[in-house]
Amino acid sequence: HVQLVESGGGSVQAGGSLRLSCATSGYTYSTFGWFRQAPGKEHEWVATIYTSAGSTFYTASVVGRFTISLVNAKNTVYLQMNSLKPEDTGMYYCAADHFGGSWTLKSHWKYWGQGTQVTVS
Repeated sequence: HVQLVESGGGSVQAGGSLRLSCATSGYTYSTFGWFRQAPGKEHEWVATIYTSAGSTFYTASVVGRFTISLVNAKNTVYLQMNSLKPEDTGMYYCAADHFGGSWTLKSHWKYWGQGTQVTVS
């Protein structure tokens, strides 16, 4: 049974921090990603982590502020968000198992959570 459940969203002031969590079930995933969607906007890829090597990748706008990581059991993925800006506001989604090709495309991921809202004022 495949299940991804996000948590940790909320409302914070600019400059604040949040840690999003994505709890998983079903099997050991090859890759995890985080996407976000602002109102009226397309999904934007934020970060990717490969579970085997631990390699991480980020969209340019979050480099130095966001960190994607896994717990040792590799059943939970985090997105630590520091120095938050109003433009970081959106619904954040956890994704798993990239098909191949560009990981920036939502359609290239197999599994998705329901999302957690992040609002930065």
